Amino acid sequence: MATVKAKQARRRQSSDVPTKERIVVAAVREFAKFGLNGARIDEIARSAGINKQLLYHHLGDKEDVYLAALERVYSDFRTREQSLDLEDLDPWIALERLLTFKFEYLSRHPDYVALLMDENMHRGRHVRRSKVLAQMHANLVGKLAVILERGQQLGEFRRGIDPLQVYISLAALCYFYFGNIHTLSSVLQVKLAGKEALAERLAHVIDFVKASLRSTTSVDGIRSRLDDDQRIPASSN
Repeated sequence: MATVKAKQARRRQSSDVPTKERIVVAAVREFAKFGLNGARIDEIARSAGINKQLLYHHLGDKEDVYLAALERVYSDFRTREQSLDLEDLDPWIALERLLTFKFEYLSRHPDYVALLMDENMHRGRHVRRSKVLAQMHANLVGKLAVILERGQQLGEFRRGIDPLQVYISLAALCYFYFGNIHTLSSVLQVKLAGKEALAERLAHVIDFVKASLRSTTSVDGIRSRLDDDQRIPASSN
C-alpha cells in the first residue's frame, strides 16, 4: 500500500511540473547517458510522462530536443557562474573563486560533462544553432577581461594577456580532468575521483594558473624582499 501511495505522490508532483520542463529534464538524463545517437525519444517521452506526439508538439524533433538539453545544462552553469560577482574582488581572489567554481561544478554535474563531450563529437553543430549560448560566453570573457585588467593595473598580473586565451585555458584545465577521469584513473592507477585527489588537483590548478599570470615585476619584488630578509649584515670589523 505504501508503494502505491508513493507512486501516486510522485505522479501528483510530476503533474505540477510544466510539460516542457519535464521533457527537458528527461532529455538531459537520456542524452547524457546515451548521447544523441543512442538516446531514444520514446524513453524521453516515457520519463516525462507524456506521449511522443506531445513531446514533438512542445520541442520539435530529436535534434531540437537535444539542443534544448544542451541549452539547459549550459544555461544552468553560466547562470551560476554569472552570480559569482567577481568584478569588485581582489583579482587573485576573483581568479581563485572562478576556478574553484568551475572545478567543483564539473565534479558535481557529470551530465554537463557528458553532454559537452557528445556535442563535440558532432563538431558543435547544435550549439551553433542556439540563439542564446554565444551571448552567454561573450559576457563571461568580458568579465574575465575586467579581472585581468585590474590585476595588471595593480602590477600583479603580467601584461599582454589575451582574455579569450585565458578563458579557454581555465576551461581546459578543469574540463579535461573530468572528461578523462576514468581513463586517467585506469592508466595512472590512481583514484582521481576521490575527495583527496580532487582537492589536490584543484589546488594544483589554482597554483598553475596563478604562476602563469603573475607579473615578473611582482615576482622580482617578492624575491628582493626575501633576499633582504635573508641577507647577513656585514661585519663591523
